[in-house]
Amino acid sequence: MTSEQLLAPSGETEAALREQLLQAQRLSSVGELASSIAHEFNNILTTIINSAKLGSRAQDPADKQLAFERVVKAGQRAAAIAGGMLGFARKSASHRQRCDIARLVDEVLILTEKDLSKHRVQVETRFIARPVAWAIPGHIEQILVNLVLNARQAMPNGGRLRIEVRESPAADTVEIRVSDTGQGIPPDQLRLIFEPFFTTKQPDEYGRGGTGLGLSVCRQIIEQHHGRIRVESVVGKGSTFTVKLPKRLPEDPE
Repeated sequence: MTSEQLLAPSGETEAALREQLLQAQRLSSVGELASSIAHEFNNILTTIINSAKLGSRAQDPADKQLAFERVVKAGQRAAAIAGGMLGFARKSASHRQRCDIARLVDEVLILTEKDLSKHRVQVETRFIARPVAWAIPGHIEQILVNLVLNARQAMPNGGRLRIEVRESPAADTVEIRVSDTGQGIPPDQLRLIFEPFFTTKQPDEYGRGGTGLGLSVCRQIIEQHHGRIRVESVVGKGSTFTVKLPKRLPEDPE
C-alpha cells in the first residue's frame, strides 16, 4: 500500500466527513437564529402569563374564554417554533422521501420569521404549485435556511424577500427561487461564492463574519440530489438564487 493510499479517505470515511460537515453547518445556522428565537419565546411567555392572569381575574365567561384562547394560541406558536428548531437541528436521516416542497418553505419561515422581522425584512411567498419531490427533507430545509439568512444579511437596512415554488411538468423538476432586494454581488465574485471558505460577508457588531461554507454546503446538497443552483445578481438591486431539483430519480419508488 502506498502512502497516497494510506492518506486517501475511503468512501465510507468521506461520506461520514461530509455528513459531519452538513451537521456542523446546520447547527451553525441554528446558532445564528438562537438570539431572535429566544426573544420570541420571551414574548410568547409574556403573552401566556398575562392572559392567564386576566383569565383568572375575569368574571365574565366570555372574557375567560378569550384569555384561554390566547393562552392556547401562544402555546401552539411556541410548540411550532420548538418543534421546528429541534427538527432542523436533529434531522440527520439520509434517505429520500416524498416531500411537499412548499411545506418545507413554510417550516423554515416559522424558524426565521422573528429574525427577518427584527431586521425589517418583508417576506412574500408565491406557491404556483405544491410540487412533491423525492428528497431528504432536512437537507432541503438546510438549503432554504442558508439562502434566507444570506438574503437577510444582504439587506442590512431591511428590504423584501421573495420565495417562489413552481414545477416544470415537462422536465419533471421542482424550482425554488429565493430573491432579495439587497446589495447584490459584484460580477467578479459570482463565480467564487460557491467555493469553500469564500465569503462576501462583513463582520457584524460582535466581530463575527461568514464562514464561507453555507453556499458550498448548499451546492453539495443540491448535487447529491442531482439538481443544480444558479445565481443572478445586480449590484445595488439584489440577487436571485434558483434551485432546480428532479422530482424523482430512477431508483426512487413509484
